[in-house]
Amino acid sequence: MMSLKSNIKISLLLLCLLSVATLTAQEEKDSAIHLTATKNEQRDIKDVVRKIFNSSKPTQENSSGQQKNKIYHSFFPMAGYTLQTGYAAIVSEGIAFYNDSASSQKISSILASITYTQYHQLLFPLTVDIWTKKNKFNIVLDYRFLKYPSTTYGLGARTTENDAYTLNYNYIKLHQTIQTKVYHNLYAGVGIYYDYLWNITEVNPPAGIKTSFQKYGASQKETASGIALKLLYDSRKNQINPANGTYANIVYHPSFTFMGSHNNWQSLQIDCRKYLKIFGSPNNVLALWSFNWLTLGNSKPPYLLLPSTGWDDFYNTGRGYIQSRFRAKNMIYAEAEYRFGILNNGLLGGVVFGNVQSFSRNIATQLSLLAPGFGAGLRVKLNKSSNTNLCIDYGFGMNGSKGLFLNLGEVF
Repeated sequence: MMSLKSNIKISLLLLCLLSVATLTAQEEKDSAIHLTATKNEQRDIKDVVRKIFNSSKPTQENSSGQQKNKIYHSFFPMAGYTLQTGYAAIVSEGIAFYNDSASSQKISSILASITYTQYHQLLFPLTVDIWTKKNKFNIVLDYRFLKYPSTTYGLGARTTENDAYTLNYNYIKLHQTIQTKVYHNLYAGVGIYYDYLWNITEVNPPAGIKTSFQKYGASQKETASGIALKLLYDSRKNQINPANGTYANIVYHPSFTFMGSHNNWQSLQIDCRKYLKIFGSPNNVLALWSFNWLTLGNSKPPYLLLPSTGWDDFYNTGRGYIQSRFRAKNMIYAEAEYRFGILNNGLLGGVVFGNVQSFSRNIATQLSLLAPGFGAGLRVKLNKSSNTNLCIDYGFGMNGSKGLFLNLGEVF
């Protein structure tokens, strides 16, 4: 989850437009929703829905403070369109809560959803991020089932749109880790990662040539099983929508044949983020992100588990490009995003962003080509207590690449 982050990007642009229209129509009729709200008069989409249906029921959530064991819901059935899924329908339920009333307590979150798409993709993820009392332990679960015919472009940074064809497969991901506090915001932990891919088939691959998948070692079934050693520094209080602080996460993940993997291989992920308040407003944040995903030594991960655009844990790298647009042994990624408020009551906000990614040349280790992306987006407040936003972004990349990208909670 964003720390309540959505794994599937499905458009809800009509919801955003409805929110704006409703606010405009009601501005002169009712001062309960207006553009000059103070910090304690924050509004979310639930307030808009109440206004649409003329509900007199007051909001039950207090945006000015946290409550232990209070559950903050963000439930939405959605329909829309993205590059990788085509038209799709999704039902998503996200919850957030605090396990302690102390002001230093980090927010915990759980997200589950089910999606069916135009391309007959079926996706069922469950992501959990739990912070125990006094933030002593952090428990993270990432469970997913994907029936996922999707576009692939081959290996390396210099593939073109003409290289695209469909790779069909099923995928079960079972990742779980537990981390304990070492000192203040520093945590260390261990996990078990299990990935199983089956029914892997190429659909209408380019005729007369050997594809990158075939050259790499085509297989209809792949298993990866191993441990994960994690070192985490996280000074953010709200991982769903960080306003300040620093995040650094290092994950060393070796897979072993004795644990069930088809072969031994190792990977390293280094994920660093910094959040800076600028221009004097608490709603204005400059967010910086560096994500490096490396294959160590002569390792050979399964083709579909190689570093790839949009295949970080929350599918968020590379806005401006379709998921899987680039794939190779190593990936270097950087992004900056400026987040700002549009309405003082917090219901609407905006962002502008830019990113750049670089991948190994073919399956070698040398990095080649910088692929930039940029764009802008809107933020619609779904829950003012957990500060959960619906993120609606439009991004552009090289060679005419462009598309709509959505997230439940901030992209990073």
